[in-house]
Amino acid sequence: MGPSQSEGRRGEQLAAAYLERRGYRLIERNYRIAQGEIDLVAEDGPVLCFVEVRSRRHAELGHPLETIGPRKQARLIRAARHYLARHDLAQGEQAERTVRFDVVSIVYEPEFELRLVQGAFEVGTHWW
Repeated sequence: MGPSQSEGRRGEQLAAAYLERRGYRLIERNYRIAQGEIDLVAEDGPVLCFVEVRSRRHAELGHPLETIGPRKQARLIRAARHYLARHDLAQGEQAERTVRFDVVSIVYEPEFELRLVQGAFEVGTHWW
């Protein structure tokens, strides 16, 4: 595992611990399909959350939230659709469940910052 991968895993671990302290219940980590990956799948009360974790070593390289553009959002949405279908969550009563895309951003230097953005981007109704 290269330095950026190990830093990414470290960020995911920090994010998972932070979310659990906030009351989220983690369901799955690193859900992968060919078209994308969801770092964390969690429940925030009745809401199913697909969480993207973005980290940067230095703030001078730009804020991690700046890296969630339309293409990344589309990959996250595709992976979320796959997750919902695979777990039979897109049918019946489960289809009415609220789904949200959250982002946890982490900057390590010059000063550590971890930020949670709930509902970081919007998708249309019945997008799955």
